[in-house]
Amino acid sequence: MGERSGHTMGTADPLACGDRMGSATEAFLTHRNLLFTVAYEMLGSAADAEDVLQETWLRWTGVDLDTVRDQRAYLVQITTRQALSRLRTLRRRRESYVGPWLPEPLLTAPDVAEDVELADSVSMAMLLVLETLTPTERAVFVLREVFDLAYDEIAAAVDKSPAAVRQIAHRARAYVAARRPRGVVSPAQTRDALEAFQRAVETGDLQHLLDILAPDVVLLGDGGGLVQAVLKPVVGADRVARLLNAGRGRITAAVSLRPAQVNGYPALILRLNGEIDTVIAARIDDGLITGLYAVRNPEKLSRVERETAVSR
Repeated sequence: MGERSGHTMGTADPLACGDRMGSATEAFLTHRNLLFTVAYEMLGSAADAEDVLQETWLRWTGVDLDTVRDQRAYLVQITTRQALSRLRTLRRRRESYVGPWLPEPLLTAPDVAEDVELADSVSMAMLLVLETLTPTERAVFVLREVFDLAYDEIAAAVDKSPAAVRQIAHRARAYVAARRPRGVVSPAQTRDALEAFQRAVETGDLQHLLDILAPDVVLLGDGGGLVQAVLKPVVGADRVARLLNAGRGRITAAVSLRPAQVNGYPALILRLNGEIDTVIAARIDDGLITGLYAVRNPEKLSRVERETAVSR
């Protein structure tokens, strides 16, 4: 990607170096939210996405900006390469993860929901679909379908030919289409379903709960081995409803369940004595809840204390 291997700072003009660093910093900060979003969609982890941004910055400061035609595309290429490298490491680490692995939830601004494609791309349901792609397929899909990069720009980022990238994009697009929610779900639909879900859980109305759960609903819990959570997917409306109803016995005055905007869609945040205990996101198909995702791993809950900016 044309990165310079080093500098001879002893002979450089300090003012020129300062100008170059200022230009590099300005470009990086201009695209930072975009770069974070690229890394997060590839990794499903905000902490790892931040590490990738640090690595991207270090490489960016070693680039001769005079040789860069499109700074946005170039920065995305660096970020993608760093994320790909990290994703392959994470894949091996996740094989030994205790129980189901879920993406790290983000508290997002209300305006994210207005960009339907962006909200869909960072939704918990979509990130779980992306987890099933190979690292290269995931990178190509994200860069093409979400960020609309040209095939030759993606090719430079993943070290493939443009022709190969087209084939990968076609394959990944078909794979995702077969597994993503069956129709575009509006935030209002998700909010309505979650409000009904919240009422049913708080009142213990088992029948009402069964009415809003799809027959093949799947509940996934992520405690990461650090806190109690279901260690295997719970499948079926009856089993999920009874599990939730049994948990209702632990709800006390110290527990609150409140709506929030998480990963571009309405979700619920459960607090215990004021501290975030669980983030509950949902996948909705045809007005029914088909997926419930309960993130309890405390290492994944810091990003729901404050909003995280995502963009494309």
